[in-house]
Amino acid sequence: MDKRAQILLKTLVEHYISDGQPIGSRTLLQHSGLDVSAATIRNVMSDLEQSGFVASPHTSAGRIPTQKGYRLFVDSLLTVQPLSARALAQLKSGLSSPNPSELIANAADMLSQLTQFAGVIMTPKRQRIAFKHLEFLTLSDKRILVIIVTSDGNVQNRILMTDKPFSPTELTQASNYFNTHFSGQTFDEVQSKLRAELKKMQSEMNQLMTAALETGHQTANTDGVVIAGERNLLQVDDLSGNVQSLRKLFDIFEHRTSLLQLLDSSQRAEGVKIFIGGESGYLPLDECSLITAPYEADGQIVGTLGVIGPTRMAYERVIPIVDITAKLLSNALSQH
Repeated sequence: MDKRAQILLKTLVEHYISDGQPIGSRTLLQHSGLDVSAATIRNVMSDLEQSGFVASPHTSAGRIPTQKGYRLFVDSLLTVQPLSARALAQLKSGLSSPNPSELIANAADMLSQLTQFAGVIMTPKRQRIAFKHLEFLTLSDKRILVIIVTSDGNVQNRILMTDKPFSPTELTQASNYFNTHFSGQTFDEVQSKLRAELKKMQSEMNQLMTAALETGHQTANTDGVVIAGERNLLQVDDLSGNVQSLRKLFDIFEHRTSLLQLLDSSQRAEGVKIFIGGESGYLPLDECSLITAPYEADGQIVGTLGVIGPTRMAYERVIPIVDITAKLLSNALSQH
């Protein structure tokens, strides 16, 4: 593509992102800065359309960018804007918690607030997280609530169904045993030690201890996705008009498996990665773009964060928000 065609495509994409209306030759002539005739612009636009970079909606003589056009724009023509001092201060303020789980939740909120789209974060793998405190509470005769607090401040509640009722005294004794002997150790370490201990304990307590250990493993080994601001997408004109697409998109948010796979693949990328429309491979995201960046803790990549919004988004503004949020979150996690 020659320089003139690049300038016209850049102008078209920027104006379409700004107002959402198909762009005609007269507008391109006024804003491109090129000293050419309207006929020349029409010829160039016709070539771009034949090459698949722009398309003509049936209702207008103007043109809009295609997925291929957005991709060329993002890869070669985009001028990224520096993050404003106000936005940077807001990010730094939001990422100042000493609690890693709170830091991640705050980062998702910041991504959503600054972009007005959905902020998503794949949380770190938790295999090496140690448990700090465990407590059993009676709910009914054979239903017990187990509360597990891990060393990074995460709290998980699970309901256990037991074959026999346990008295409050027995539950307190079991809690004290766990906390006295295993606090500060990972659940893998607890498992290897508890196997031997269970043989020495009363048989009726074995079920309770085994169930608690299994719950701990579920807590420790579950990767998750934190999502914030998904309701912002209901206000996006390009998405709100298609109820079926929105329903599929929110299914992704609810079930999260596909989104987790996509974020996991992004974790292996260096720096910011951009999926435009169907590039993600997930049908509900065909009308969306996903901008991601990996984040670290102590020099090791532990997760991915990003923003989901319409393909017609201000990439020059959203990309630095994602990039800097990843860097600030990495720095904050490494300090703790």
